[in-house]
Amino acid sequence: MTHVHIALWGVLPYLVLAVLVAGTAWRYRYDRFGFTTRSSQLHESRLLRIGGPLFHYALFLVIGGHVMGLLVPEALTERLHIGEPLYHLSALAVGGSAGLAAVAGLAILLFRRLRVPAVRTATSRSDRLVLPLLITVLLAGLLATASSVSNPYDYRLGVSVWFRSLFALDPDVGAMAQAPFVYQLHALLGMALFALWPFSRLIHAFTAPLGYLIRPYVIYRSRRRGPYRPATPSGTPHQVRAETPARPPERHPR
Repeated sequence: MTHVHIALWGVLPYLVLAVLVAGTAWRYRYDRFGFTTRSSQLHESRLLRIGGPLFHYALFLVIGGHVMGLLVPEALTERLHIGEPLYHLSALAVGGSAGLAAVAGLAILLFRRLRVPAVRTATSRSDRLVLPLLITVLLAGLLATASSVSNPYDYRLGVSVWFRSLFALDPDVGAMAQAPFVYQLHALLGMALFALWPFSRLIHAFTAPLGYLIRPYVIYRSRRRGPYRPATPSGTPHQVRAETPARPPERHPR
């Protein structure tokens, strides 16, 4: 274990976390109305309707797979009678499918951004940096998943141990230093993405409208052209004609 390993796997994760938290707080303080995706749906909607949901729903599955793989110890799944071969096969099938779907959805969105002139013009400098990095992170994750078919490396005994040790403020640098290069690359690219997160459109992930789940109902009142009375016994509303107000009497000067 060298000083480089200590810097990469023992110091850098905490620096990235500090940038993520401080950058988000700064962005909220000085650019609160910038917490948006800068939607370009008005410029083009056909490809957006396909690539947007495909990428986001698949990304939710990818995040769920990372939570399971990194935070759930292997001993716990063994107690639940889920053996390593079954877990590995499930992770390969579900995680690989979700990763491919996320890459396909993001590829459609990138194609749309390059093909539609108005969307291409609205692309910011941060987009030109973050979007290629995002698809590189996904491709590196897919490569790590595919390598597990022929490589006997068990990431839950290496990468996952290192990740959980970060929460204990005692990083197991050796566990990550011995991981295959593709896992190290995936982790470094992921940390770079989180460091840029507060300064890009990815910040909109922190503005999910969860309040809609508990907000009171909105009451809508229908508009009608004229005044009406309650329905008659036959069920037909009784319409009332608006009467013309009487004109006041004219006064002639004496």
